[in-house]
Amino acid sequence: MGAGHAHRLYRHGHSPVHDLPPHCKLTAVFSFVLVVVLTPREAVWAFALYAALLAGVAAVARIPAGFLLKRLLIEVPFVAFALLMPFVVPGEQTHVLGLSVSVPGLWGAWNVLAKGTLGVAASVILASTTELRSLLLGLQRLKLPPMLVQIASFMIRYGDVITGEMRRMSIARRSRGFEARGVRQWGVLAKSAGALFIRSYERGERVHLAMVSRGYTGSMPVIDEVTASRTQWAHASALPVLALVICLLGWTV
Repeated sequence: MGAGHAHRLYRHGHSPVHDLPPHCKLTAVFSFVLVVVLTPREAVWAFALYAALLAGVAAVARIPAGFLLKRLLIEVPFVAFALLMPFVVPGEQTHVLGLSVSVPGLWGAWNVLAKGTLGVAASVILASTTELRSLLLGLQRLKLPPMLVQIASFMIRYGDVITGEMRRMSIARRSRGFEARGVRQWGVLAKSAGALFIRSYERGERVHLAMVSRGYTGSMPVIDEVTASRTQWAHASALPVLALVICLLGWTV
């Protein structure tokens, strides 16, 4: 992947969070999410402190609140699921806004919403401050199986290729006066999907042959060696360590 390759979630900037090595950030986010999941749902105050920690990280990374909130919309399906829990989970009943709801269902909904939102927010901050290429290098540094890293790398690159091909096919259809207005146009769209599949398959074969002709034997060479100093590890560990302290207090207070 080219050094300048970035994804839509990435927000270019220069901040202490952007400058941290990717494997440090990956470890910190994974540890933070793990601590959040282990926190008892009854410790409502703990989740407020977690949110404050993430807000502090976002401020250090210079990520605007609007940018972060817009990316959090990805969890809408989970929110819809959580809102149904008070009505479908059996148990003691209580009344909220004139509606009879389940107390265990309310706690379950709160558990899903609080932990899910914090996890998504941490992931969005990670994606906003780390390029895809750096994330893959970080996964390599963390000794993730090389084949999984290669699959992720090819998937990301090929996703851009397929998206570009779809865009060109769409432009070609519109230039010929095509507009998908109803069921009658589904045949054209189905043929386009078939053509896209054939083109993608053939391009994949050509790319593989090109790689083999250049010496590819199943493993990618490591071009950039990502390292981290003790200071950088200390900075990255601040978030999960503070979260762990909050979690322990949540179990004891």
